[in-house]
Amino acid sequence: MSYLELAPLPSAVPCARLHARQVLWEWGLAGLGDAAELAVSELVTNGVQAGEGLTGSRYGGRWTPGVPPVRLWLQSDEHRALVQVWDGNDRMPQQCEPDLDAEHGRGLLLVQSLSEDFGVYQLEGSSGKVVWATLRGPRG
Repeated sequence: MSYLELAPLPSAVPCARLHARQVLWEWGLAGLGDAAELAVSELVTNGVQAGEGLTGSRYGGRWTPGVPPVRLWLQSDEHRALVQVWDGNDRMPQQCEPDLDAEHGRGLLLVQSLSEDFGVYQLEGSSGKVVWATLRGPRG
C-alpha cells in the first residue's frame, strides 16, 4: 500500500498523478498508469475543491484546525489497483449530466468510465469522505 498526504492546493494534483504512475510502475502495473493518472487527477482535484473554505476537520478521531489536506491511498492485488482519496468535506459527491459546453462536472463520469467499480464512504471517527475507484489491468 502507498499513502500520500497532500496540501490542499492545486499543485497537489500533478504531484498525486506522478506518484500514482510511479507506484504502479514499481508494482508492475505500468499498463494502468494512464487510467490511474486520470482517476487520481479527477479525485484529487475534487478533494482540493471540496476542502476550500473549510476551517477544520476530524481525521482518525483528532480535530485539526485549518483547511484539511487531501489524502491518497493506492493498493493493489497484482491485477487491479484501488485508488482512494479522502477530503474533509462531509458533502457527498453527486453525479450530474453536465451541459455539452460546460467546463466542469464530468470528473465522476470519467472516473466511472475508467473504473471496474467506484464509490464513496465515510471513515469512522473522521469528517469528510473517501471516494474510491478500482482499476483493472488488461485481461490476458
